[in-house]
Parts: sequence; C-alpha cells; structure tokens
Amino acid sequence: MHASSLPLRGKTALVTGVSRLRGIGFGTASRLAALGANIVIHHYRPHDVDQPWGGDDLDAVRAGISGALTSGAVMSDHHADLRDPSTIEPLLDAASALTGRLDIVVCNQALTGGDGSIFDMTPERLDAHWQANARASLLLTAGLARRRRSELGDAGSRTARPGDRVTDLGPFEAPTGHVIWMTSGQGHGAMIGEISYATSKAALAGITRSVARELLDVGIVLTTVNPGPVNTGYLDPDTTDRDLTGVADWISAQPFGRVGRPSDPANLIGWLCTPDGSWVVGQVLTSDGGFSL
Repeated sequence: MHASSLPLRGKTALVTGVSRLRGIGFGTASRLAALGANIVIHHYRPHDVDQPWGGDDLDAVRAGISGALTSGAVMSDHHADLRDPSTIEPLLDAASALTGRLDIVVCNQALTGGDGSIFDMTPERLDAHWQANARASLLLTAGLARRRRSELGDAGSRTARPGDRVTDLGPFEAPTGHVIWMTSGQGHGAMIGEISYATSKAALAGITRSVARELLDVGIVLTTVNPGPVNTGYLDPDTTDRDLTGVADWISAQPFGRVGRPSDPANLIGWLCTPDGSWVVGQVLTSDGGFSL
C-alpha cells in the first residue's frame, strides 16, 4: 500500500469497547489500523456475556484487528471495567506504553441493557449508564488532555473557575491528538425505554462544544459521532433483546433499504482522525444514511 494512503502511519489509537466482531468498536479499530495506526483495544467481556448476543471469542477479535494492521504497525489489548474510575489512568498508561505516544482516543464503550422508562427510573440505573457512557469518556479525555499539556511544557494544576481559561499553548501546525465521543439519536426522536442510556449520551452531545474549545488550547480535536441505528446483532432474530415485529418492513422503507453497518460510522471516525478530517472540530455529527430525516 502506498504511503500516501496511510495517513495515520506512526499514530497510536486507543479504541474502547472492542470485544465483538460485529461491534462498532471492532469496525473502528479495524479502520484505523487499515489507515496505518498502531492499535490499542480495550474490552470488558463480562458485559457482552450478559447480553442476548453473548460474548465473542476475544482471540478472534484480536486476530481480526491484527489482520488489518499495516506493515510495521503493532497492537495490544487491555481488559477494564471503565465504570471504575481507578481503571482510567492505568489504561491510558498502557495505551501510551505501546509506542511511547498516544494520538487518538475513541470512547466507544457503552452500557447496554439494564435500562427502562421514566416509570422504572432508579438511582442505580442512572448511575450505571452515567459511569460507563459519560463519566468514563470524560475521564479518558481529561487524562489525555493532561498528558498533552504536560508534554507541551505546562504542568499547571489550578482548578479553573467559570469563564477561566487554561494556558493556550498554540497555535499548532497540526492537531496534537484526536478524541471521538459516541452519542446516540436522542436529539432526533424519542428513545422509549432507554431513558438512562439516552440521558448519558445526551450529556456527551451537550458538552461537546465546551470541552472541544478547552482541548484546542493543547491542540486536541474533539468530535462527537451519532452512528444512527447500526445492526450489531440486536436486529437479528437469534440475537435480539426486543420484539422485531415489523422491523423488516421498517428497514426496507429506509432511504437505502438498510440500517447502518459498523463500517459506516467507522469510515467517518477514521476520516475525522486524519489530516483531511481535522478541520472538523467540536461538532456532533450524525452518520445514519438519512434515517433521522
């Protein structure tokens, strides 16, 4: 493959929530690998084992991503329950240790299931989705940002007050890193029975611009992606956790006669992490083939 087609050669990417061959995390890690990146994957298989689709063989997941690596690129994988904040810094340390640098963090981890309607709301459900989906993404981002600030020569630790700015260490010739958050379709329509999940995802979408602006002071580019409905197994009769009555007709009525594949958001995320996509900053982008229209 010609070097010009490997815009991420020499970069190292951490992708969280990579444990299923049909998952968005696997698709994203594979795409970043194909673009030349070194890959660090995070997984927490006990979550998948509890789902109707079950947990995949992690050796098969590793092999799939390894097969996508370009010449000279390397990979590693790490297990952690990111609901536990004490796992965040060790994961970032391990990801940085692979090549001595960490350039891209894709926060793809998410708690699926255990939700309900507003009538079923409990503190425990709210906390669980917040911890996995939103808090972990914010802490991973904060950890990368502090590392970058230190690398750029600013070891400041003062707590900012409302309206305060940290030291702007730019301008920068190119981004010093990329962060991708994952939101959902809560801004396009009702997500019935997924109130805790949608709340946690709405938090990320809502705070994207504020965090993105702060990250620019150290040259990191943040963008949030809504992948739309992607069939990762939950729309298949043998691995679903919901009533699929009428779903086939609904899918056939979509603009392109299908819902998303993991490669769809993965292609967008891959591009956003390249120099060509780096002028897109602080946006919440929907990749859904027109579903929300």
